[in-house]
Amino acid sequence: MIKKPNLSFWQIWNMNVGFLGIQFSFGLQQTAVNPIFSYLGAHHEDLPLLNLAGPVTGLIIQPIIGAISDKTWSPRWGRRKPFFMIGALIGSLCLFAFPFSPTLWFAVGLLWILDVGNNMAMEPYRAFVGDKLPNEQLSFGYQMQSLFVGAGIVLANASIFLFQDWFDGGGKDASDSIPKWLYYSFFIGAVLSVSTILWSVLKTPEIPPSNEEMEDINKHNALPFEDRIKTPFFEIMDAIKDMPKFMWKLSGVYLFQWYALFVYWQFIAPLFEETMSFDKSQALSQAAKMNTTYNISTIVVALALVPLALKHGGKKVYVFSLFLTGIAMLSLPNIKDPVLVILPMILFGVGWAAMMGIPYSMVSKIVPQERRGVYMGILNMMIVIPMGIQTITFGPIVKNLLGNSAVNAILFGGVFFIISGVLALRLKEPASNFEDNTIIPSGGGH
Repeated sequence: MIKKPNLSFWQIWNMNVGFLGIQFSFGLQQTAVNPIFSYLGAHHEDLPLLNLAGPVTGLIIQPIIGAISDKTWSPRWGRRKPFFMIGALIGSLCLFAFPFSPTLWFAVGLLWILDVGNNMAMEPYRAFVGDKLPNEQLSFGYQMQSLFVGAGIVLANASIFLFQDWFDGGGKDASDSIPKWLYYSFFIGAVLSVSTILWSVLKTPEIPPSNEEMEDINKHNALPFEDRIKTPFFEIMDAIKDMPKFMWKLSGVYLFQWYALFVYWQFIAPLFEETMSFDKSQALSQAAKMNTTYNISTIVVALALVPLALKHGGKKVYVFSLFLTGIAMLSLPNIKDPVLVILPMILFGVGWAAMMGIPYSMVSKIVPQERRGVYMGILNMMIVIPMGIQTITFGPIVKNLLGNSAVNAILFGGVFFIISGVLALRLKEPASNFEDNTIIPSGGGH
């Protein structure tokens, strides 16, 4: 048996570069997709349900792909790489087509296919990082991932407000059609989706399965086709049955955290139409500036959170970050200045950096190597189920209880962030499974 080798800074950097392209796409979904729906005729109460694609595809695609990738090995293509390459190609094609959407339902359909591609890329990628790193580098690896998450979303949002400034042709409100300057952001996303994933694929070799894992994979591949189709579902059910108590408690935190995040992404642009009397184009640009700011904050603090988590514990840093995000969100509707309203997003970015790194590192330390893919998929189920609940429930809530007001929607999300922070106080930080640092090389070695 040998230890997984510690990787250098640049090896971990190269491994995570692909998140830049995935998160550029995600940044466009956060900021530009809902305004595009509005350009094509959607109303406030329609937005939550129109975003159902993300939760549903995440719920179905990520755990299934995770379970399948756990049982996959190709000496040429690897274990996880084939899945995030195929996902990147699907996402790239959808991003190129998205701004050409002639009708609302065409755009909604493209969003479903785009989310299939992004989820197919995302889950194996998270498992890929866990596969490569020993426990003592997991926090650094996942916070590096947070850095690229922030960088991708920053570039997406910066492209939106810069292209509007450069190419809007006088700043007229094109409320009846998708503005041409927005097309360029989607074209850049289509290129980055494939090119950044390809960089990580070419620069980072996968660790071959151990002899025991290879025996299990071969046994799985020898099954009849219909049994192989059923296996991922059985793997998911067994993994849920054996899931550590920590993950069950984390699911309660995630319920309120991700519900609130979906509210923010859907209603940040409409907020500025109400509080600052912006037209749709101006509100989209302001929302892009907000999202750029919090993701720049994420880039700055992502790696700084590693020593803080090591010194004070990941739980304390995570709890503190959730409270900061709640405070930031509660303050937004009360600030009328388009410059000053950006300041709370610094706190939001600290929270986003912690959310996108610390829970993954804590979970990765306690799940077995041979089931890491399926457990990362289950962790994503804990994200998309709250999002799914939000898409179904929040339309009636905002229409009937919140006066169809984006201001009230954002305040509602801020309260949910505070609740998630309170629930996170109940988490008991898991001890590391240090056996995961060791691997048994397969016949050819590594």
